[in-house]
Amino acid sequence: MRWLFLLLLVLNVFYYVWHQQEAPLRAKEVMPLSLYRGSQQDIRLLSESTDAVERRDKGRVADAEAGCLYLGGFVRRESAQGLERRLGELGVEAKLQVLNAPGSSGFWLRISPESKHLLDDPQLLSLAKEFNELKHKIMPCEGVATVE
Repeated sequence: MRWLFLLLLVLNVFYYVWHQQEAPLRAKEVMPLSLYRGSQQDIRLLSESTDAVERRDKGRVADAEAGCLYLGGFVRRESAQGLERRLGELGVEAKLQVLNAPGSSGFWLRISPESKHLLDDPQLLSLAKEFNELKHKIMPCEGVATVE
């Protein structure tokens, strides 16, 4: 019985030394909550946050209304004129322009603000299927570099 006790004692010592050979566990460092939140530490009411969202959305709508819708980006004038005819069939007034703005060079059609509401997303997608190079952008109505 004495030998069994000594054997178990030796095994326990061996197990203890073997377990200590592994990397000892360290306490995990926890970052302060203030570093995670940053500028969002203050508490805001739900009504304040919805007011901010409404103001932001109104600003986007005002920006979109201030800009004009342009369709095109064509390299050849014939493609732009074909799109102009197709838009005429839909009742959309468009004016052909040549733009030399950075990232917007080529032949573009400026859609009049009165007929801008006639072109929604499904119609723009169907036009994009008909005309491969078709892009649409909302750019400022004034100050766009045109070559005429």
